[in-house]
Amino acid sequence: MAWKIGEFDRIDRFLKPLAAGFEGSLNLTDDAALLAPIAGEEHVVTLDTMVEGTHFLPDTEPEQLAQKLLRVNLSDLAAMGARPVAYFLSLTLPDKCDERWLHAFTDGLARDQETFGLHLAGGDTTSTKGPLVISITIIGSVPAGQAFKRSGAKAGDAVMVSGTVGDGYLGLMAAQGGLGTLPDVARDALMKRYNLPNPRVTLARWLREQGIAVHAAVDLSDGLAADLGHICRHSNLRAEIGINRIPLSQSSKMAIEAQFISAVELLGGGDDYELIFTVPEANAEALIAAADRANMPKLSMIGKMVSPDTDQGKSDVCVYVYDADGRELPLSVSGWQHGQ
Repeated sequence: MAWKIGEFDRIDRFLKPLAAGFEGSLNLTDDAALLAPIAGEEHVVTLDTMVEGTHFLPDTEPEQLAQKLLRVNLSDLAAMGARPVAYFLSLTLPDKCDERWLHAFTDGLARDQETFGLHLAGGDTTSTKGPLVISITIIGSVPAGQAFKRSGAKAGDAVMVSGTVGDGYLGLMAAQGGLGTLPDVARDALMKRYNLPNPRVTLARWLREQGIAVHAAVDLSDGLAADLGHICRHSNLRAEIGINRIPLSQSSKMAIEAQFISAVELLGGGDDYELIFTVPEANAEALIAAADRANMPKLSMIGKMVSPDTDQGKSDVCVYVYDADGRELPLSVSGWQHGQ
């Protein structure tokens, strides 16, 4: 069914309910929102855009799409240790996105707003003859001076990661019809990780409260090798990772055993939305144990940060992977880059 209602009707019927209860939204009746700063805190602002056919599959269900878009932005807040406050939504809609589609899409947003504790503060919609394009700008808050950054890692730091690595990338492969010989339960688990990531917002706040310095952090969106590389370059260090230390789900292990992919190749796959961060090595084991006691996502120490190789020159390579015997393994995949 072709789109029949205008922009103001879309806002009134579908977006205003998402802003209900958030004073700063002004019920979407004014030209802009009013966001009062919180005493002693800083705003954290991030923007993400997803284009149909590039960032998500054309047959993605609208409710699932809404939740994924919100969650990948929440993951950016988690990477900086921030809690969510509000978000702004821009929808560029082709004709196929009818009222039924928008009902399902906003239902997905409403569900995750309740889960993660934030509201819509503003929105815009327009029509297009091209693909569906969705943008979210999300606002977070963090105590002043306590935001995690990519640039603070120190030589000797332990490299930590939450959860498991590689499931999102394998989930995309499964969603595109791959991994056909894996059991359905394994393929379904991987596709769920791809379609519905779990941003580590609660973990990030918990980390800030532990009294253990998180020197640098980033979320795993483009792949462990690429994202850890951001920390390396911004901190002027290199990372040494043990391939046998990478935490893998049972489904990912099955995919490796079936030779769909190698463990090293998984380091180049994105869409996990876990946290990777560095802490003083002396605190790593205590932090792992504390996370377990607090029912936080499992933490794993996968390597360490070291001073850059004097022979490295201007090479872009700054993440080195080793097997259990200390042999260096070639990284054949560098991770997703926007524009590819």
